[in-house]
Amino acid sequence: MKITILGCGTSTGVPMVGCDCPVCISGSSRDKRTRASLLVCYNDHTILVDTSTDLREQALRQHIRRIDAVLFTHAHADHVNGIDDLRGFHFLHKEIIPCFASKATLGILQSGFSYIFNEHDGSGYSPLLASHEIDAPFELFGQVITPIPLLHGRTISYGYRIGDFAYLTDCSSIPDPSVELLQGLELLVIDGLRWTEHPFHFNIQGAITAARQLKVPRTILTHLTHQIAYAEGHKLPPGFELAYDSMEFELL
Repeated sequence: MKITILGCGTSTGVPMVGCDCPVCISGSSRDKRTRASLLVCYNDHTILVDTSTDLREQALRQHIRRIDAVLFTHAHADHVNGIDDLRGFHFLHKEIIPCFASKATLGILQSGFSYIFNEHDGSGYSPLLASHEIDAPFELFGQVITPIPLLHGRTISYGYRIGDFAYLTDCSSIPDPSVELLQGLELLVIDGLRWTEHPFHFNIQGAITAARQLKVPRTILTHLTHQIAYAEGHKLPPGFELAYDSMEFELL
C-alpha cells in the first residue's frame, strides 16, 4: 500500500493570502502547503480522501491518472470544494466514481453539489459520483476500510483506518470507542494544527498525547498552519514528524 499526503495545510493553505510572516515568505518547498488531502493506492486501485480546494493542483503535481473511489472525512469547504475537479477523471474513463461518507456529510454534499450526483434534465452533464452512506467497516477493492468517528469541536468528522494505517484529520478528540478501533497501528497521520491550542483541532501537544495513547511507532502531523515552519520539526519527540506535500509512505 502506497500513501501520499497530497496536501498538509489548514483551510487557508500556506502561504496564507496577504501574510508576510516568516513561514509564508519561506523559500522552503516544505513550507508550501495545499489544503489537506490524501491518496491511498493498493491492489491497482487509487483512493482519494477528500476533494480539497487544491485538488487540481495536487493531481497535476502527483501525475494522478485516475480515481477509483473517494472517502470524505466531513463537509467543511477546504475538504470538499475541489469536488468539481473530479470531472477531468470522468471525461477520461467515463465511469461514475463511488464515494463514501457519513449520512450527515453526504446530505451536505448532495445539497450543495447536486449536479455531481444527479443528472438534471437538459444539463448535458452525467453524474460524477455515486454516494454510499457508511457507519461501519466495509470492503473496498479487497481491503477493509474502517471509518473512525472523531470529535471536531462540537461536530463529528470521520477518520479512516486501512490496514495498519490511519488518517485522522480535523479532530480535537478521539472518543473511547474509536480508540479501540485504532489499536495496533504502524503509521498514523493526525491533525496537529499549531503549537497553541484551538477549540476544533488538536494542537501539536494534543496530537502527541493522542498518538502516545495509541502507542503508534510513527506519527505524522498534518493540517498545519503558517504558524509552524517545517524546520521546527526538530522540536518534536522521537517517532513524530511534520508532514509536507507529496510525502510518501509504503506499507506492506
